[in-house]
Amino acid sequence: MAKEKKLVEAITSMEEDFAQWYTDVVKKAELIDYSSIRGCMILRPNGYAIWENIQKELDRRFKETGVENVYLPMFIPESLLQKEKDHVEGFAPEVAWVTHGGLEPLQERLCVRPTSETLFCDLYSNIIQSYRDLPKLYNQWCSVVRWEKTTRPFLRSMEFLWQEGHTAHATAEEAEERTIQMLNVYSDFCEQVLAIPMIKGRKTDKEKFAGAHSTYTIEAMMHDGKALQSGTSHNFGDGFARAFDIQYTDKDNTLQYVHQTSWGLSTRIIGAIIMVHGDDSGLVLPPRIAPVQVMITPIAQHKEGVLGKAFELKEKLGAFRVKVDDSDKSPGWKFSEQEMRGIPIRIEIGPKDMEANQAVIVRRDTREKIAASLDNMEAAVGEVLDSMQEEMLKRAREHRDTHTYSAAGFEEFKEAVAGRPGFVKAMWCGDRACEDTIKEQTGATSRCIPFKQEEIADTCVCCGKKAKTMVYWGKAY
Repeated sequence: MAKEKKLVEAITSMEEDFAQWYTDVVKKAELIDYSSIRGCMILRPNGYAIWENIQKELDRRFKETGVENVYLPMFIPESLLQKEKDHVEGFAPEVAWVTHGGLEPLQERLCVRPTSETLFCDLYSNIIQSYRDLPKLYNQWCSVVRWEKTTRPFLRSMEFLWQEGHTAHATAEEAEERTIQMLNVYSDFCEQVLAIPMIKGRKTDKEKFAGAHSTYTIEAMMHDGKALQSGTSHNFGDGFARAFDIQYTDKDNTLQYVHQTSWGLSTRIIGAIIMVHGDDSGLVLPPRIAPVQVMITPIAQHKEGVLGKAFELKEKLGAFRVKVDDSDKSPGWKFSEQEMRGIPIRIEIGPKDMEANQAVIVRRDTREKIAASLDNMEAAVGEVLDSMQEEMLKRAREHRDTHTYSAAGFEEFKEAVAGRPGFVKAMWCGDRACEDTIKEQTGATSRCIPFKQEEIADTCVCCGKKAKTMVYWGKAY
């Protein structure tokens, strides 16, 4: 019994220390392990399987919009990087450089990609000549390297997995339409599959991507009230095209510059899943993203027929991602382990259940127990998984909404940020100085200028001048 308690006792309570709780969960649920390289994580099977499901779901959605997958090199020559000065300046502190090939110094340093705008631009400058070549709708699944000073599993690591889409269009209107379209793909995916509600909007000029004309974002609220930027979509205008001379001949035989977009979502979103849905027993995975949706746990499996019935049930539930835990661990240990891993439902079946032609379904999120007939098990499991998915989204939305506040004046704003973790909606004049002052005095940053605007007041929350827009503010990861 002491051994069984040890697994859960190893997790710090989220109310006691949320940061330590998070670290405990990613380790104890065996999502990652630390590598011998500072700030680099090893994705273990439990963690990588979640990413595979994310990749599968997103990739399908991308392709439905006409996107094709490609793969570009991980090295960028310094001369190529220097073509876009704003871009280089924005990433300079985070760039890792290769200076030697074997024992020989390189004639030109190579950057290990922090992102691939310059590589895609170089490609597009070679393959786009005519309006008939447009649009180019490309995406790549890869890893990138950013030399971070402070790292945390999934949230910020030196190397991480992501996808980066890069498109080229004939007109500014087409590029803007694609930018918003991909933001909506991200938002719909996060809500429908990850059960995480998002705030959609535009980043301020201070927070936008280096070299972008405009950056749009989806922002999620974690259990502790902090924001997590969960995906971004950038409209580059024709800035990169001019730097890399990406031109095409239009229908009137006139040379024009293309308009580009870029959009990305990374393994950071796994951190959001953990921090939005998890509890003091470990992960709680939304059914649609869970690598294992159903774990069948035989009770008194040494008794005749129990294991056979468990595997027979597994075959009946072939429409779902199902496993049988036939290890020699005690049922209590198995339950704790399965809860730690966030498996949406477990099915308990033992001799008495078999006599009654039933099994017991246990929900991970609410721990509700439901006795269901073995004859109707597939329908019962489907109903429980659908209900769990919907209710997890509903709870996350309620948590976000009850931790979102409005502030008309600066004192009220400061009190909200200091005493009530969450988002604060407040008006802004558009001046960078006010944005800087808010961060300096409260630690809150602008999360986004939402598409859905509200008028909290007539004046800027910081300086009192006439307000231009309402902004979501908050402390963030």
